[in-house]
Amino acid sequence: MGVDLSALMRPAKRRLEDFRGKVLAIDAFNAIYQFLAIIRQPDGTPLQDRHGRVTSHLSGLIYRTSNLVAAGIRPAFVFDGEAPRRKARTIRARGEIKRRAEAEWREAVEVGDFPRARMKAMQTSRLTSDMVQQSRRLLDLLGVPWVQAPAEGEAQASAMARAGTAWAVASQDHDALLFGAPVLIKNLAITGRRKLPRKNVFIDVSPEEIPLDATLRDLGVTREQLVDIGILIGTDFNEGVRGIGPKKALAGIKKHGNAEGVLAEVGAEIDGLQEVREIFLQPRVEPPTPLEWRPADPDGVRGMLCDEFDFSPDRIDRALAAFDLARSAKGQASLDLFSGGA
Repeated sequence: MGVDLSALMRPAKRRLEDFRGKVLAIDAFNAIYQFLAIIRQPDGTPLQDRHGRVTSHLSGLIYRTSNLVAAGIRPAFVFDGEAPRRKARTIRARGEIKRRAEAEWREAVEVGDFPRARMKAMQTSRLTSDMVQQSRRLLDLLGVPWVQAPAEGEAQASAMARAGTAWAVASQDHDALLFGAPVLIKNLAITGRRKLPRKNVFIDVSPEEIPLDATLRDLGVTREQLVDIGILIGTDFNEGVRGIGPKKALAGIKKHGNAEGVLAEVGAEIDGLQEVREIFLQPRVEPPTPLEWRPADPDGVRGMLCDEFDFSPDRIDRALAAFDLARSAKGQASLDLFSGGA
């Protein structure tokens, strides 16, 4: 979920091709949750194989990654590790939201309200340890690197971008900016035509680029102050101050310089303020190491997706063609993407 700073952001619209040749560190859990939420049947049921195993995450990974590679992008996925202690409240709240949404989904299905059923089903997505292992296995077969973070995946991805191992962090959350990502790319996993909930209206969703330095200049704050703005609003690691949204938080920080001054003015407290700051400013990360892209294993991919999970061989072959094109010296998408490091 992350902190919502959208009211303060000025994202620039981009195309996938604008990131040609660039390494994008993708928040894996964030992207896979998007696949689990969006890739569903009309009544909200996720894609499943003949054994009833959910395959929406695998569908999203193979087809979306092939699109990225076809656009000349070097994707690298970063998986979450152990959640910080202060995230427990958020995790419990998310579980309660999912339970309520499941009950409302069943009610909508019973009365035949499929638009509402699908909308509610999107809120029930759960990423299991089996799904994580399956996702990593598929990425290995595709030759796409993935990184295991010790804690927050966005923190590790941001450290990679700051170190030059990646150019930007791809996530739907603004937390990456608080973690210091020099560039945040939104909508990477959901680019394309999307139907609005409960409306027979489709919109075109395109990638958005948000550079950290330009954002700080526009707002007239430092990164540390941006972190304080996020904390005042509320993050995954703390409850915000009632009545303070992004614009009021920005005004308060520019007036007082830090969260303490704002809290003193409104007579409020934030438990563990300094601890939350340190989660963003001094996160647990591993030193970034070079990434390696390898040729895909077409037989291995077909064996996993088609033989084990009932995917269409023709569709998988079309997706794999993007990886062949990326390696071909004569292909338009060829940028030696799978010839070594970043």
